[in-house]
Formats: sequence, structure tokens, C-alpha cells
Amino acid sequence: MLRPLAVILSIVSATSAFAVAPLDTSNQMIISVRDQKLVLLRNGEKVAMYPISTSMFGLGDAWGRMTTPLGYLAVEKKIGDNAPVGAVFHNRRMTGEVLKPNAPGRDPITTRIIWLRGLEAQNAHAFQRCIYIHGTPEEKKIGRPASYGCIRMKSKDVADLYNQVPLGAIVQIVPDRLPKLEKAKPRQETSGGVVAANLTSEKPQQINATALATPPSSTLTAEQMRMAGALAGAREKAKVASNKRL
Repeated sequence: MLRPLAVILSIVSATSAFAVAPLDTSNQMIISVRDQKLVLLRNGEKVAMYPISTSMFGLGDAWGRMTTPLGYLAVEKKIGDNAPVGAVFHNRRMTGEVLKPNAPGRDPITTRIIWLRGLEAQNAHAFQRCIYIHGTPEEKKIGRPASYGCIRMKSKDVADLYNQVPLGAIVQIVPDRLPKLEKAKPRQETSGGVVAANLTSEKPQQINATALATPPSSTLTAEQMRMAGALAGAREKAKVASNKRL
């Protein structure tokens, strides 16, 4: 069962010497592996929703398995201020190349990097594993698991999200569906999601952690996805080892 945010915050407070960016609980993102979507909340109200891609290798935080971690994390670093949409990053530095969506034969990190830090034991390696929310040129794969552990977004969407989330914003990655949230009105349609306007008239929506912890019967359980990630990681290691011998 997922632990409420208040419990996580009490644990983080006790180990604040290891925290760099102070937590900002007024800004939260919930990422659903089941829905392959990210929702941005501000003071409990839905601000925007975007399609994303999590790992093709499943869930988990083990070294070398290229899986997406679950649980509570926080935005530790933001990289790419004012970079062109489609700008290519290597080792978190711009290369000078700019790619259009679905550029053939390329799969680099593009546009923006939102670097996450784990707040729980189950995602303690996230920062060292370089788990990002970032742009990708492979936009045709957005909406299904396709990454190597990170959270991928369309370049325009990640640029939009980057401008709205501060350092310390809370991120919750869940294996099940997003919670039901009231739609704020009026709203504006964007290329990759729905951006809500005039949120002050809406009643804040509280997130029910217990409801989030209950996976729908029609999908894989978190444990099954972790096992799938472990098997996929083992196959990838064997493939790399085989290529080295050739």
C-alpha cells in the first residue's frame, strides 16, 4: 500500500541533511504507469495533463535494470532553461543539434531535463540512476512504455511542464490509474494535454492514497511488472555481454 504524503514528509524531515532542494508540497505531479499519463496539481487542483512513456522494462529501482521507480520523489534539478524545443542533450549538456519530432534513427534526450530524487527506500537510487522527466524525438511512442527508466514526454509538453514546476515539487509514480479529479472550467486545449484556467473557483481535490494503491483487475500488478523489469534487464545484460564477445 502506498504511504500517505505526510508520512513521507516526516521521514524526509528526519534526514533533511541529505536533501538539497527543499520540498514544495503545493506543486505535485502524479504519473500513472497504467494510464501512461502525468497530471500536474497545484494546491490539489488539476492544472494540466500530458501523455508520457515509462520504462519498457517494467518497474523498480535496481541498478542496471533500466526500470521506472515507484513512489514519492521530488524535483531535484532542472536543466535546459531557454533551450530550443528539440535541443539534444548529452551528459546533461546541449550538443547544438536540434531534432524535429520523430526524427528517424535517433533516440536522445531532448528539450528539457527534470531530474528526480527519490524520497523512499523503494526509489532511493533514482537520482544516481539519472531518472529524469525529459523530452524525446520518438513522440510516436508516447502513450505506451518505451523508455529506459525515465519519464518521456513530447518536447513541447516537457517545455510547458518545465515552466510550471519549481525545484522541490513532489512527484508520485503509481502503477495504477490516475485518481478521479474534477475538471476545472473553462479550459484550454493544448497539443499534448488539457490546461485548466481560472482554478480559484474550484474546490481543492484531495488525493486518496489508498485508492491509488488499488490496481485495476484488468492490468498487471506492480509485483508482476517488477518481475518483468528484472527479466528484461537480465536479457539486456546478456545481449550486451554477447555483443562484447563478438
